[in-house]
Amino acid sequence: MSQTAAIWLVILAAFAAANWPFLSQRLMLVGPHPRQGAKPFFIRLLELIILYFIVGLLAMALERRAGQNAPQGWEFYAITATLFLTLAFPGFVYRYLMRRRG
Repeated sequence: MSQTAAIWLVILAAFAAANWPFLSQRLMLVGPHPRQGAKPFFIRLLELIILYFIVGLLAMALERRAGQNAPQGWEFYAITATLFLTLAFPGFVYRYLMRRRG
């Protein structure tokens, strides 16, 4: 796999993972359906954090496959977490701001 394909794979995986908690009622997309109706927001936030680390592990694996991993400081993780939250915005808008009733 070329580096360009690996970069696009990580971007698409991050976009999909950032929106999963808001588009699915299941726990981590495979768990049981909650009986009370909708998942609480803190569960969605916890899923978002877990998926951030899963996508990060995927990116590190692809980087290791292409060569040596570059050392990262706290700035890198702050920026990628902010980017992940930005990618989650469409799912958040769909779930909480565009409510369909009826």
